[in-house]
Amino acid sequence: MLVQLAIRDIVLIDRLELDFGPGLTVLTGETGAGKSILLDAFSLALGGRGDGALVRSGQGQGQVIAVFDPPPGHPARLVAAEQGLDVEGDLILRRVQMADGRSRAFVNDQPVSIQALRAVGDALVEIHGQHDDRVLVDPNVHRALLDAFGGHGDLVARTRAAHAELREANQALRDETAAVEAARKEADYLSHAHEELAKLGPRAGEEEELAAERTAMQQAEKVAGDLRDAQDSVSGDGSPLSTLSSALRRLERRQPQAPHLIEPALKALDAALTAFDLAQQALDQALRDAEFDPRALEQVEERLFALRAASRKYSTPADGLAALAEKFAADLAALDAGEARLVALAKACEAAEVHYRACAADLTAVRKKAARALDAAVNAELPPLKLERAVFSTQIVTDESQAGPDGAEKVEFWVQTNPGSRPGPLMKVASGGELSRFMLALKVALADRGSAPTLVFDEIDSGAGGAAADAIGQRLARLGANVQVLSVTHAPQVAARATTHMRISKDLADKGARAATRVAPLADEHRREEIARMLAGATITEEARAAAARLIENAR
Repeated sequence: MLVQLAIRDIVLIDRLELDFGPGLTVLTGETGAGKSILLDAFSLALGGRGDGALVRSGQGQGQVIAVFDPPPGHPARLVAAEQGLDVEGDLILRRVQMADGRSRAFVNDQPVSIQALRAVGDALVEIHGQHDDRVLVDPNVHRALLDAFGGHGDLVARTRAAHAELREANQALRDETAAVEAARKEADYLSHAHEELAKLGPRAGEEEELAAERTAMQQAEKVAGDLRDAQDSVSGDGSPLSTLSSALRRLERRQPQAPHLIEPALKALDAALTAFDLAQQALDQALRDAEFDPRALEQVEERLFALRAASRKYSTPADGLAALAEKFAADLAALDAGEARLVALAKACEAAEVHYRACAADLTAVRKKAARALDAAVNAELPPLKLERAVFSTQIVTDESQAGPDGAEKVEFWVQTNPGSRPGPLMKVASGGELSRFMLALKVALADRGSAPTLVFDEIDSGAGGAAADAIGQRLARLGANVQVLSVTHAPQVAARATTHMRISKDLADKGARAATRVAPLADEHRREEIARMLAGATITEEARAAAARLIENAR
């Protein structure tokens, strides 16, 4: 509930701090004292529309702070948490309005957008007046109020979950159907490509191996001739080997005659012959290595050209052909598996549809039952509010073709204000005064269900007097037993039933230079005097004081 409201430099209010408690709090005062200004300031703290004209004349900015203490887990705390705000302890809503029209918003001293402030404020406070129709104009709100009255929260949650499951199942089926259709269009291509690549049988790294082998063969063909020429020079007809061998033998025969002269030459000739022998062996080996079958080169080139042709055809590097072949195989397998998945997903959709329709049908049944009970509860409240000839009804239209997360119903509150008149939507049929009383009857029927923890009623007793005003007061007091109620009123019958009574007045501030709005809680004697003023007007008589005392006593 609202714990404290602090206002500074808003229109006629220079500085004001008010503490609030549970039950029914009424605010009374002369016309023009500033009751509407107080509500405008409160609305500003809740995210209402800002305006530089709200700032007190001569000041650069005004400020409103509203302090609430909702219980743990309250929707307002959840909304604040979704905004990333600290939700421990009290919720402190603050709005700073600049004279130039700019404004800033804070929740628990953390800056937020005006939309975020309004979202938190809407979960904490409802403001209703004679011309306020927010709760009554939107059929989606009507449906939510009916569900709150009937206690359908769990069933609504199950229906939403079933609808989400159905939506996900349908989306999965649509996605798989699109994938299978796309695969079907490519099936012939996939089959041909897979067959072609499977026949080709590419391996990762094969192109590089073949290119190296081809280069080696081509180089070997070029150097083989030079190797043969070198071999002929070493061991052919022009080879010096026979001459060197003959010289070596002659020197060996002469060695005993002059060993010290011949020994070095023998060694050198022997080394030369050995070198020639090694060169011949190397050349022989080189020629053997250079030998290849020309058909092998053709085969290597054919394989290499086939890989590169496939690479161009499928716009894939040759090293990626093996992976591409695997992908085509997987796509073909997925097509077969996709057909099976389509069947399974279609069955899942059917099951989800059956489950959702069952939840929605259960919701339809309980809503119709709750509608009858709500109609009876609201209609029971109408006669004391001087609407004894009126009839309230909850119209439910079920359209399964338009079923959504909250079921298939469109719910709208209708009234018939007089016998024989045509019933119709509440907003179109009821007058301003009737509308406020219908709204009060509805709120009383709902009690603490489907309601913010703080309700503000702005002169909803306007035009009502006597028994009707007393009936309004009774119902506001009954509401105050379940939620916090603030009521701006001109009806003494309503004021007499207050738990807390505050008087709004206007006096001169700044040494008489400017008017300022003041709000003061009234103790018993002053409260009786204020109610007497409301009864008698400018001149308060003893009869008015006695009547005020009787109203207060009867209310107790």
